Amino acid sequence: MHWLTLNGDEWNAVALSVKVALVAVLASLPVAIAVAHVLARHDFWGKSLLNGLVHLPLVLPPVVTGYLLLLSFGKHGALGMFFARVFGLVFSFRWTGAALACAVMGFPLMVRAIRLSFEAVDRKLEETAAGLGARPILVFLTITLPLSLPGLIAGMILGFAKSMGEFGATITFVSNIPGETQTLPSAIYSFTQVPGGDFQALRLTLVSVVISFAALVASELMARRINKKISVA
Repeated sequence: MHWLTLNGDEWNAVALSVKVALVAVLASLPVAIAVAHVLARHDFWGKSLLNGLVHLPLVLPPVVTGYLLLLSFGKHGALGMFFARVFGLVFSFRWTGAALACAVMGFPLMVRAIRLSFEAVDRKLEETAAGLGARPILVFLTITLPLSLPGLIAGMILGFAKSMGEFGATITFVSNIPGETQTLPSAIYSFTQVPGGDFQALRLTLVSVVISFAALVASELMARRINKKISVA
């Protein structure tokens, strides 16, 4: 069983992948909730365009998405220079860039799951609360959001799983730097390219499968528990 033991570099790749995935999900969650609510509850000119833009990363080649991120958030990109100058935040060839790439790639999945959950909420409950004088933000926080928690959790898990497996956009935007931007998929790819690296690639593949499967099981258990609480309420 010695071949199953991870070395330091492999543990770094695992830890970095989990860190990047968590940051990607948490950073994009508020935006995903806002966009999902707009798409689920409002009709306006350009709604189809917004929906198309949200889902664009799903149909574009990941390399294209990564290249667009490099042009926009790179050292010489307009957004990259803005964030570096104003917030001191650098994305290109940093783990923060890997988190950004994962957030962009997982964003459509999060929005879709959360939007479907919002659309499943009975609008009569919201209208009743509004008729009793509750402000829109209060209606959202006390009725819409709690009833949508299962979909919210599903969206977060989908975003996390997508981030854990993201490769094309990440390696194009931030390269494959051990200890800085080398996530699990990048490390697996590197090991497959060197003689004798098959066992290391297999070890990390098993770790990736275990983490993703554990996340899916946890989300299912959490969703069931929340559904039971909602049913009792």
